[in-house]
Amino acid sequence: QPQATIEQYGNNWTEAGLIVTNGPYTLRKWNHGAEIWIEKNPLWVNAKDVQIELFGGPIIQEESTAMAMYEKNEVDMMADPGWSPPLPDMDRIKGDPVLSKELTIAPRLCTYYYGFVNTKKPFDNPVLRKAFSAAIDRQSLIDNVTKGDQIPAHSFMPPGIFGNVADDMSIGAYMVEGTYADRVAQAQKLIEEAGYPMGKGLDLVLMHNTSEAHAQIAQAVQAMWKEAFPEANITIENQEWAVYLKTLLPESPDADKPDVYRMGWCADYPDGNNWVNEVFNPKSGQNYAKYDNPDFTKAIEEAAFEPDPAKRLELYKQAETLFMEDGGIAPIYYYTFVRMYKPWMTKVTFAPVGGDPIDQWQIDWEAKKAALGQ
Repeated sequence: QPQATIEQYGNNWTEAGLIVTNGPYTLRKWNHGAEIWIEKNPLWVNAKDVQIELFGGPIIQEESTAMAMYEKNEVDMMADPGWSPPLPDMDRIKGDPVLSKELTIAPRLCTYYYGFVNTKKPFDNPVLRKAFSAAIDRQSLIDNVTKGDQIPAHSFMPPGIFGNVADDMSIGAYMVEGTYADRVAQAQKLIEEAGYPMGKGLDLVLMHNTSEAHAQIAQAVQAMWKEAFPEANITIENQEWAVYLKTLLPESPDADKPDVYRMGWCADYPDGNNWVNEVFNPKSGQNYAKYDNPDFTKAIEEAAFEPDPAKRLELYKQAETLFMEDGGIAPIYYYTFVRMYKPWMTKVTFAPVGGDPIDQWQIDWEAKKAALGQ
């Protein structure tokens, strides 16, 4: 974005008519919290190849509302951010002869995780952090709640990122090795070692940003923790996204923060620097966990400048090993794209990083009109 534009319009530089764009679409309308629309940019170099001239829709808080609109043909697709199918509807969708054909599931360069505020008691104790991470039944969560073919996570970086250790099950093994009963037994030993036998004396807050899906995942994890640590008191709270981010900022008071928070990270580019360094470097504004291990920091900063790919891989392996052994966060699953498209949407592809190439998408208008009875 041109510096002059930001200086001229201040915080309004992202508004329609002010923001400067040079791609296939421009921002036509953004009614914050209600709707957003982009329109074809006639000045774009390949504008003649863009078939969809107007793209957008209402901003919907609840996935269930979006699903109802989708089934009434009021929207053409359901996709992130925020528009994935509702988790309770996944079995119905997969079993429906029509909806199942409209469902698309594919790997995605993102990780869903729970963070612990490492500087706030009681999770300033790495043993306690590992206990709570070990007590999450990741596969059960995927099989019974998310149902989107996600992969249980035991590291921060997902498959597909340079430097990832997702195939090395020795790293973060306490999260995925053996049976869930084995991991619960291990977690109970760890929590006793941390000074809270069976969770006695713990009064914790698990917080997520407002979302039906995040709420359902939090309730499932809460139940797992209550079963593993029956003496612990675990309360779930939620905040709207903007408030939530402000609460979690590293410089915000720890006293105002939850003990555990929900977060996710998706690749801006497929390299470990975008993950362990840009998110969890102690100087990063994204380091909501306030994780700080000098050996970890040394490894990720060396990797940022190391020209030898083999050495960089080793440095990222060191970093992930330290991060998981410290229980800095509890990675839960590696995301998938879980989307639905109406059959009249054609040539639909999506990008592993960055925005979707919607300039390449097309709509079969005759098929859509026929479906709508027009």
